Amino acid sequence: MEISLLSVALLSLAGFVAGFINTLAGGGSNLTLPALMMLGLPADIANATNRVGVLLQAFTGMAGFDRHRSLDRAAIGPILLPTLLGGAGGALAAAMLPNLYLKPVLLLTILTMAGVILIRPELVAPAPGTATRSPRDSRGAWWALFGAGVYGGFVQAGVGFILLAALAGGLRYDLVRANALKVTCAFAFTLVAVAIFVVFDQVRWIPGLILGLGSMVGAQLGVRFAIQASPNSLKWFLFLMTLAAVLGGFLL
Repeated sequence: MEISLLSVALLSLAGFVAGFINTLAGGGSNLTLPALMMLGLPADIANATNRVGVLLQAFTGMAGFDRHRSLDRAAIGPILLPTLLGGAGGALAAAMLPNLYLKPVLLLTILTMAGVILIRPELVAPAPGTATRSPRDSRGAWWALFGAGVYGGFVQAGVGFILLAALAGGLRYDLVRANALKVTCAFAFTLVAVAIFVVFDQVRWIPGLILGLGSMVGAQLGVRFAIQASPNSLKWFLFLMTLAAVLGGFLL
């Protein structure tokens, strides 16, 4: 692809918006993947190159939440085990297969989450002080995190919703701490995915880094919003992003 001022502006803006909404919910790749493909990258190369931006925004979000003491460090190990196992398998599949097959699973998951937020909001936005669980104590949450890793390694777009369903719904974290662990998971399995895509020579570094710089700025603002916003505001932002992600999923 040819790098021009217009392409730099498009990738920076898409990265900024994606970094913000991925830090708080998910679905940012519904913006960045089309942006990369509009600039001439084939779908598989765009899918791999997009992970550079995701990696940088996830690292920025993880560091930001940790600075504000919202990242449960003790939970990272048990939570990363299933997501990394799934992420490695998903990335290997993505390097060799079309990225069509998991789309219905994603849309069904997001629609379910939107319905739960409306009907039983306490399931995805637990009240402050709710006791959290470990994946060791919840087989369903362990497999949900594994599935999130598979999907995230495979195609990335919308994986934040699956992670939030497991972390807030399954392990009972409030949305701020769930988002902190979500971006940590995303960083871990995206690091594995990028390494695999590099081996298959599918990453284009210049557009990926341009996208990543915008994503880092968006992620910084997303962390600030998450820390300062009320739980109710976060819940409704998540609901709106689930609807936007469903629409984006049908359009892609």
